[in-house]
Amino acid sequence: MSSRFWFVPAAVALVVLAGALSTPRTPVVAPVVAAPQNGTSTIDDQTDLALTVYNSNLALVRDVRVIPISRGTSDLHFMDIAATVNPATVHFRSLTDPARLRVLEQNYEYDLLEPEKLLRKYVGRDVTVVRMRQDGGVTREEEVKARLLSYNNGPVWRINGEIVTGLRADAFRFPSLPDNLYSRPTLIWTIDNNGGPSQRVEASYLATQLSWNADYVLTVTRDDNAGDLDGWVTLTNGSGTPFRNASLQLVAGDLNLVRQQFMADMAKSRLEAATPVAAPMSQESFSEYHLYTLGRKTSINNSETKQLSMLEATGFPVQKRYVVEGQAYYYRNRQHPGSPIKDLVQVYYQLKNEAKSGLGMPMPAGTVRVYQADSKDGLHFVGEDHISHTPKDETISVKIGNAFDVICERQQTDFEKISDSVYDLEYAVTLRNHKTTPITVEVNEPLGGTWRMLSSSHPWTKGDAWSAKFTVPVASDGTAVLKYRVRITY
Repeated sequence: MSSRFWFVPAAVALVVLAGALSTPRTPVVAPVVAAPQNGTSTIDDQTDLALTVYNSNLALVRDVRVIPISRGTSDLHFMDIAATVNPATVHFRSLTDPARLRVLEQNYEYDLLEPEKLLRKYVGRDVTVVRMRQDGGVTREEEVKARLLSYNNGPVWRINGEIVTGLRADAFRFPSLPDNLYSRPTLIWTIDNNGGPSQRVEASYLATQLSWNADYVLTVTRDDNAGDLDGWVTLTNGSGTPFRNASLQLVAGDLNLVRQQFMADMAKSRLEAATPVAAPMSQESFSEYHLYTLGRKTSINNSETKQLSMLEATGFPVQKRYVVEGQAYYYRNRQHPGSPIKDLVQVYYQLKNEAKSGLGMPMPAGTVRVYQADSKDGLHFVGEDHISHTPKDETISVKIGNAFDVICERQQTDFEKISDSVYDLEYAVTLRNHKTTPITVEVNEPLGGTWRMLSSSHPWTKGDAWSAKFTVPVASDGTAVLKYRVRITY
């Protein structure tokens, strides 16, 4: 008996109820999987797999398989590749006998097996149309042989010499599967083999919809003086294929132009030379990027998000900062003249990415989420911030929000014209601390033109050409007033 491919409805009862409707509809169908053919390689032939994933929705895949290959010229169907492969970046070679196996032609088949595509492929051919009928309360199958004449905005059939449209069908049965439809994306090579009958081959290519990002968890002690940091890699696979037992490397940096030769060289030197390491992830500088290598193999299923440990550090120093950022429009309160202008007091945790603190690994850009314990050791989320790529020995500032118990008010208390284009300005910045502990607030004031500080109630430094930075201690349940006078020439 010849094999037949069936498309069968998922729920017969629903189909029967819908049969009374005269409007044509698309039948419910089940997927069909083609049987492997000669010259076909699947994921079962895979002996090694390596991924290099960039934080720009791009990955380099290196797939090594042992495949029986006939001598002479033949076609090799290389299946179970990423559906998002860029065919122009594919590099194929024999690892067993590279001088005797060469590719003459390459095709990428992405016309995947789908019910509607299968119907279109059968235009001009015979199909068995299956309809469900009610007979004495029993559902029975009725088969009709029909030739599909066309499929434009719906099928047109010839049945028993008549042209039929609007035919209701519950399922279609097809005698065979067309050669040009594939159950999954496939690379087809026409190869010339003058070597052995079994070859260990490598295919490397670029694919999209593989991406990663860094996430960090910073846990701060209740006294705000120390912290623990856990770094995680969040890896997402939307490439259309799973990757089993793969060596994994991650590249952090801002890619501008990725050349095919650069990627091929990387596949050859970096992935072949990768060796296991003891730490969760090791890192090294690579060109203008940083390369992170997982010290073990891992599997990433399609449509899966996986988290992997990247770094751990405990007990490093943390500094809590209260910051007021002044703005250039501070001349008067336009809504309520004479009333002070309120400013937000921003709260930061600051740490240094240095080895002596237990850190020191270059940290890829990502989100830092901060937690802190309450008086009963219950851990709570207190804020999050995004950090940029951070090399070793650089300082990281994480903003967690605005202070609830610290108030800042600002007033311009004097304005005096000294001469043409020369003015004296005086400000008072009032800080009220309702916390039970003393704090220090950094007040950053913008200053335009050519300026000179005439007087200040608190120490200050010149932040840059256009700003002055003041450091203001505020006692617990206390108030401090920063007063300064500046001469500006425009």
